[in-house]
Amino acid sequence: MYRSHQTLPFFSSVVKNVASPNIEIKKLVYIYLIHHAEHEPDLALLSINTIQKSLSDTNPQVRALALKTMSGIRVPVISQIVSLAIKKGVVDMSPYVRKAAALAIPKCYRLDPSQSPQLIDYLATLLGDKQYYVAGAAVAAFLEICPERIDLIHKHYRGLVRKIVDMDEWSQLAMLRLMTYYARRCFPRIIQAPDKAPKETGIDDFYGESAGSGQGRGQASLNPDLLLLLNSIRPLLQSRNSGVVIAVTRCYVDVGTPEYVKLAVGPLIALLRGAQDTQQVVLYNIVSVCLLRPTDFVKYASHFLVKATDSAQMWELKLEVLTVIFPHSPMHVKSLILKELEHFSQGSNKALVREAVRAIGRCAQSDAATAPRCLKLLLGQITSLDGTLAAESLTVIRHLIQQDAEGHAGTVVRLAKNLDSATDPQARATIIWLVGEFSGLNGEDNIAPDVLRILLKEFPNESEPAKRQILLLAAKVYLHHLNRRSETETQKETEEDAPQEAETHPIARLWEYVLLLVRYDTSFDLRDRARMYRSLLGVPQLATLMLLAPKPAPQALSPSESRKGFLLGSATLVLAGGGGVHGLRGYETLPDWVEAGKEPDPKLRDQDGSSASSRALRRPARG
Repeated sequence: MYRSHQTLPFFSSVVKNVASPNIEIKKLVYIYLIHHAEHEPDLALLSINTIQKSLSDTNPQVRALALKTMSGIRVPVISQIVSLAIKKGVVDMSPYVRKAAALAIPKCYRLDPSQSPQLIDYLATLLGDKQYYVAGAAVAAFLEICPERIDLIHKHYRGLVRKIVDMDEWSQLAMLRLMTYYARRCFPRIIQAPDKAPKETGIDDFYGESAGSGQGRGQASLNPDLLLLLNSIRPLLQSRNSGVVIAVTRCYVDVGTPEYVKLAVGPLIALLRGAQDTQQVVLYNIVSVCLLRPTDFVKYASHFLVKATDSAQMWELKLEVLTVIFPHSPMHVKSLILKELEHFSQGSNKALVREAVRAIGRCAQSDAATAPRCLKLLLGQITSLDGTLAAESLTVIRHLIQQDAEGHAGTVVRLAKNLDSATDPQARATIIWLVGEFSGLNGEDNIAPDVLRILLKEFPNESEPAKRQILLLAAKVYLHHLNRRSETETQKETEEDAPQEAETHPIARLWEYVLLLVRYDTSFDLRDRARMYRSLLGVPQLATLMLLAPKPAPQALSPSESRKGFLLGSATLVLAGGGGVHGLRGYETLPDWVEAGKEPDPKLRDQDGSSASSRALRRPARG
């Protein structure tokens, strides 16, 4: 069968062995039956009576196997029989059979959703089972068939929380997901006083046993049941399963406090020692947490240095983490990060070089004290033979200059001197635009008219992006000239003298020469722009409002800003919200926090009459 041979013709002969007393043969027949029952439903029904008899076998392994097989036969007419088999398995003496009953509940539900009332009753019983592996399977079934019925969880809440450390990894993932939803729906939102700084958590108070640890970390205001959850899942941060570690971190981020999130940072970093595919997924989650709590990652900065074996996605994410923690780091860490970025900005990998240049720009924007050093690094890239790299560097330089225009006039002069060596069209266009933005400084001593004169010599040979910026530069230079004339004009000058002097001025002649060059250009867009500028300059006040308006300095956001708000550990987080494009469905956001005063009565969780406050800071029981 597993070699893809045609085994369906032997269905009747194989199914006859379902009554074999040999358990190994019985297992093989059950596997064959589950695989082919949909193709031969009538013949499959003949084996139901024999399987039902196995439900009363003295061997619990046989009983569990029979229950698993009966629920796996996808024939809708037996849904009621399966429901009765689950009912029998729920009260079985063997926990192994009860676990099989819990796992059979979702299969029966998918087979016949109308059976949900009875299945929910069975589930309510299994959620309170004393065996952790039965309760874990029941939680997984609960999340599939009735995740909105949190009223079933109230009386079992504390028991489930105490069992979570002993469950298998799959059950732990289901439990953490359930408890995150439960906490949002049943506990009011945690509001911490901003003046209380988090206390460093040591080894001695790992389980919250040190004297006054709850008061010291501001946990006295937490709900005791929520505190019980947060403390009980803390040992799971040492799990061998990376999914469990990320799930605990998600729980701490979504329903915990900053102190608990800080505890999860170290285990998250430790996951970077795993396989490369695991590292990449973990990095997406680390970036998401780092955007919320960047200070907690500062001491781990060396873990995000790029390695030669890293894939493109990995070094992009590592560079992003370095830029996020940069403004929160001490000086020696900032120096380390800038040296790392400087090294990669001079490398041979073009994609890595471009990303490093962008990272340098983000570092400079987030910390004004390091902006001069970052600007010096970027200015060294504008003469690069790689036009795309030069254009990228100039884009970042433009953002930095716009943040402090008055203090970077000399930088613009230096860029203008490099116009001859800048061969990329976009790079030249950016430099020309910057010259135009600074064309109003220092009055007639500005370099803009001279730069315009030099550029017009080779105007026909320029690229179209550069031509557009030259035309805009000419319009700005001429507009500044008109504004200066209107300011210095005296009452003694006649109206006839001013236009005549304006026509003979060199800037006016440059403007007319630009219009003449553009008139015979092959670009429709360029000719239309020239006509628009000429009409606009006929009204200098209006032209000033449009051409010389101050431009706000753009902010280069972190690339993962679009991932904010997505749940940690979800595929949607990795795909940056592209689930619909990639064909993924089923993403569910967390519910909003319940309003204070509208949460369920805490007494619903007092199943044995005891309070959770005495257990909230106690070490979780194991086994």
